[in-house]
Amino acid sequence: MDLVLLAEMIAAAVAAALIYTIIGIIPGTDETAVLVPVTLILVLTGVQPVIVLCFFISAVIANNLMDAVPAAIAGIPGGVMASPLVDHAQLLKRKGMADRSLRKMAAGSLIGVLVSVPVSLLLARSLIPLAEAIKAYADPLFFAGAVLLALLSKNKLLALASILPFTLLIEGLRYLYWGIGIVPRGTTVFISFFLGITIGPVVLTLFELLNKEKRECLKCDQPRRITLQKVPFEWKSLNPFHALKKQEWVTSAGASLISCFTFILSPVGMTTLLGELFSKRTQDPVDRSMLAITTMNALANATYLSGTLIPLIALGVPLSPVAIGPAHALFDSPPVFTATHNMHHILSQTDFILATVIGAGVALIVTYTLAIKYAQSICAFVFKRIPHEAILGLFCAFVLLLAYMDAGWMNIGGVMLIGLVSGLLHRWGVGYGILFMVLYAAPWLVLGF
Repeated sequence: MDLVLLAEMIAAAVAAALIYTIIGIIPGTDETAVLVPVTLILVLTGVQPVIVLCFFISAVIANNLMDAVPAAIAGIPGGVMASPLVDHAQLLKRKGMADRSLRKMAAGSLIGVLVSVPVSLLLARSLIPLAEAIKAYADPLFFAGAVLLALLSKNKLLALASILPFTLLIEGLRYLYWGIGIVPRGTTVFISFFLGITIGPVVLTLFELLNKEKRECLKCDQPRRITLQKVPFEWKSLNPFHALKKQEWVTSAGASLISCFTFILSPVGMTTLLGELFSKRTQDPVDRSMLAITTMNALANATYLSGTLIPLIALGVPLSPVAIGPAHALFDSPPVFTATHNMHHILSQTDFILATVIGAGVALIVTYTLAIKYAQSICAFVFKRIPHEAILGLFCAFVLLLAYMDAGWMNIGGVMLIGLVSGLLHRWGVGYGILFMVLYAAPWLVLGF
């Protein structure tokens, strides 16, 4: 690997860390919705795969680390992965401990990365001999994954009942496109359908605004007021082991290690499950909340990194909710990447290790320092100067553009339909992981019936 390529990888990692440090703080952003379009654009514009992977790893870590910051100092989750933290962060905020909770969250994220990166790389390498056997059963595994995630969700019956109707919606649109000649028969429209699921809640909300009664209910008389507590900075707080008690960093490391072996499960589900499980025995409410937020932040990065790296290196097939969701562009971005020609087939083991280590190292150096030292200033700037609607509008525009490129004007309507249905199902409690698994398993399910 030459020095020019190495410099480009470092530059890409720095750019990702800075961009997603800002995006991560914006309230209500979904990790999949903000990671997929940008990664997809990099792939389609011809950026070298090793640079794209370096960018993605850095972006994941920066985004997951920073979306906990609004939860700590304002009681608002920056993204979906920060949602499990809110109750614990609110308790600590009421106790006047926002500064301590912020440092513990950041330190937890750092430990999650330090544990999950080497474990994921080793686990992926150990699964390579089994890759062909696993890939041979990929379609049934996607369906089994959808059923498993449905059974682990809160609304089990609804999630299970939605699998077949959503399958028929996906395949019905594909057969419609073939029947009227929008795309050649046998061509699978996938990317735009996938992105339609990611922006489902936004599409549903936009259509609701067309309802006069619903619009009237959403009106407010004055702007929402958010109070930020001052977080003093101390240089010694950059040391994660100074910010954490022994129980906290041991628990965070242990939970991160376990999550690497459960990479096929939902990252939000595992973060909530293990975070609450490891902290519930602590009697004092403050100590329990401190332990929970530290462990959950470690899990947020550990689940994302293992869910990306293990399927990508070992299989080349997106057999995890993270690989199907936020990391999807690394596996399947026609015409650049396909199921039989993606990063798994292009990059060497050395490339994977270098891209992961550089991306993770740069993100930790840049974002961890910013989170500890400038979190409040960044948070105030984002809340005051960057409209949430502008970011969502930008990503929705990307989705509509890619929908048109996939199958013309008709496909924009199809993507809106998928967005409406998936947004409604998501609001009712059907997780993204289930919908993404169904999207992959849909052809096999229809042919099976």
